[in-house]
Amino acid sequence: MAQEAAPVLLVFLTRLVSATWHEGSGYYTAESHTNEVYVEEAPPEPALDYRRVPQWCATLNIYRGEATCYSPRGGNYRSSLGTRCELSCARGYRLVGRSAVQCLPSRHWSGMAYCRQIRCHVLPAVLRGSYVCSAGVQMDSRCDYTCLPGYQLEGDRSRTCMEDGRWSGSEPICVDVEPPKIRCPESRERIAEPGKLTATVYWDPPRVKDSADGIIKRVTLRGPEPGSEFPEGEHVIRYTAYDQAYNRASCKFRIRVQVRRCPVLKPPQHGYLSCTSDGNNYGATCEYLCDGGYERQGTSLRVCRSTQQWTGSSPLCAPMQINTAVNSAASLLDQFYEKRRLLVISAPDSANRYYKMQISMLQQATCGLDLRHVTIVELVGQPPHEVGRIREHQLSVGIIEELRQFLHLTRSHFNAVLLDKAGTDRERYILPISPDELFDFIDTYLLSEQETAQRAQRGDPCD
Repeated sequence: MAQEAAPVLLVFLTRLVSATWHEGSGYYTAESHTNEVYVEEAPPEPALDYRRVPQWCATLNIYRGEATCYSPRGGNYRSSLGTRCELSCARGYRLVGRSAVQCLPSRHWSGMAYCRQIRCHVLPAVLRGSYVCSAGVQMDSRCDYTCLPGYQLEGDRSRTCMEDGRWSGSEPICVDVEPPKIRCPESRERIAEPGKLTATVYWDPPRVKDSADGIIKRVTLRGPEPGSEFPEGEHVIRYTAYDQAYNRASCKFRIRVQVRRCPVLKPPQHGYLSCTSDGNNYGATCEYLCDGGYERQGTSLRVCRSTQQWTGSSPLCAPMQINTAVNSAASLLDQFYEKRRLLVISAPDSANRYYKMQISMLQQATCGLDLRHVTIVELVGQPPHEVGRIREHQLSVGIIEELRQFLHLTRSHFNAVLLDKAGTDRERYILPISPDELFDFIDTYLLSEQETAQRAQRGDPCD
């Protein structure tokens, strides 16, 4: 019986072994465990038991990191077969490789990993500025930016290297926001030149400096150029400077031109003044002139000096002295040359109605006649009782005859002739002329420019 039972036991053992063998696994498992396994090619001798070999793979050591392992056997078996380890790095380091590995039957871990230091890229240089970093390009390194003098930082003042290897914020720039420095010349005062109301003023250009790059784009001037003539009064000169960033700065100074003046001269009675320049400024010359029928007595010219005083003294305008005790009519007329106009009236006798009418009208227009520098000459009657007079001055018989012949005046009827200041015959009348007609003719045709200007300045005192 014993010989018959032996084959049966062998078969049983064979089945028992087959039940615990995992085909292709290369190792046996315990009946009471269900660990995960990685399938690999069967080793030459798949008969090892991890229970007898607790350290199957090499111990994991990660520089600047750690491995957190989970073993089927328990926490004390950190490198036994089937152990799974999760890998991580210390702060400031990044894991390169697999984040989890497993101990394989080949006695190797399923992958490799290491901790690499986190670094950001090198920051670019800042135009017209710089930066300083606390720890280079490592994580948590802080870089602070500054700008050169004259420039201002726009953007982030500092940037930090973050865990993702990038810098925080954005790259700032240095901009020129400071205006240039400009300094104008000192204000100045000048005295007007003699005989002029202006002064020629020169000055140096302003001093300009840019606090950033030292480059001045342009400088503008508002006002006259140096070397210009400035009239009396105060003048503001303004300069504006622009740098390359078109920042601007301005400065100004004042030019004051003073005209030294003498006291204003008063025209003489029965006369007027003719002055150069402005009439009473330093170097001005004033000439005293008398109205027609008046003669100057005293200095004719006075000059305003730098001491603001006039030279000489004021002359007088005295009534013209008519000398009738002359030898010829020409000598008589020469006394009126360029001084007075003459209206010469001739009549047969003093009872002539035209003569009486004319004298009556002229006697009522004395002011207008003096204003227009007109002197009346009367030639009345027949020889030997003929009378000639200028105001209260009597003319000799010889002068009367010469005047009649020279002016072609007849004794037979009323007639008159108007002579200008040059002694030229300008108009003749055979009938009495009204003062208005006479004055209109003189004002229209005989007044000089000086008389016209004087009339415009004084007005008509006879109105």
